[in-house]
Amino acid sequence: MKGEYEKMSTVYFTDMSTTPGMSLLQKLKLLVDRTGISEVVKKDDLVAIKIHFGEYGNMAYIRPNYVRVLTDRVKELGGKPFLTDANTLYKGSRSNAIDHLWTATVNGFVQEVTGAPLVIADGLRGSDEVEVPIDGQYVKNAKIGSAIALSNVVIAVTHFKGHEQTGFGGTLKNLGMGSASRSGKLEQHSTSKPVVVTDNCTACGMCERHCPTGAVKVVKGENGKRYALIDYDACIGCGECVAMCDYGAMTPQWNASSDLLSMKIAEYSKAVLKDKRGLFISFITNVSPDCDCWSINRPPVAPDIGIAASIDPVALDQACIDLVIKTVGKDPFHEVHPEVSWKAQLEHGEKIGLGSRKYELKMVGIALR
Repeated sequence: MKGEYEKMSTVYFTDMSTTPGMSLLQKLKLLVDRTGISEVVKKDDLVAIKIHFGEYGNMAYIRPNYVRVLTDRVKELGGKPFLTDANTLYKGSRSNAIDHLWTATVNGFVQEVTGAPLVIADGLRGSDEVEVPIDGQYVKNAKIGSAIALSNVVIAVTHFKGHEQTGFGGTLKNLGMGSASRSGKLEQHSTSKPVVVTDNCTACGMCERHCPTGAVKVVKGENGKRYALIDYDACIGCGECVAMCDYGAMTPQWNASSDLLSMKIAEYSKAVLKDKRGLFISFITNVSPDCDCWSINRPPVAPDIGIAASIDPVALDQACIDLVIKTVGKDPFHEVHPEVSWKAQLEHGEKIGLGSRKYELKMVGIALR
């Protein structure tokens, strides 16, 4: 679908209040049932539950107890759920599948708790990908982690928060950036090619062996030190060297403007959802000002507001923004990141037919008080 999205969507919402017989876990189940999970998940579907497992040291991630509600419901409907995320572009506690699984385990995302196995979407080093053609304005072929690209259904479970590069991190960020392989993340973050931090290079040769065009060579410098060197005439900017480097020597140039990054995120989200059914859930809790990819989380910029869900990711992000601004009485995301606008990804998402910024908010499981 192209052009302006005309339809008004529905976003379902429940607050954080509880009563005897209606816990937050019960409210979540009621919420996803009202959103239409039974129409999304069919028998024998491979269901990717896309979630951020939390960078080690950051405590703002969604509790795994909530995930169990979703996996149990998916299995009741005959689906086969698995928890997934793709490796990070930066070097941290989730930049390869070994560290990523360790971090997820430490943060409680184990099968005994969540009821589903963990699959790192883009494999050991972030290079297992499927190219999805979308012919977008900025992205022609999106590079999506294979486990997500090959699934039948995507359920995005998102911690709604601020973001230093895109203004806020919601469902589109979780889908578009979070599902991309490392070369896909490079395409979104950068408009140019990787650079070599020679002080970090150990001359291990992994980048040279895996470069598809032979653009990377390990050479000896004038001081006798061996390090990788990139021939930019041969380099195609695929990011394979970034994926293969264990030492932070191959790094992207973080030079995409915030608006361009946001619009690429929207186009990648469209690629993730191409030919798939989806359901999207956002927890507007611990609304930290920055991305959960930091190894810390600063104090929240809004109180815990509730949980929202929709089958329209654009409407869901817009509703979450509106709920935060209404509750706080101002735009806290603009206040903490004044040079970044959060509107670009929602406007572009609507323009490319990903969803609607117009929505109706329906309350679920909220007792009259």
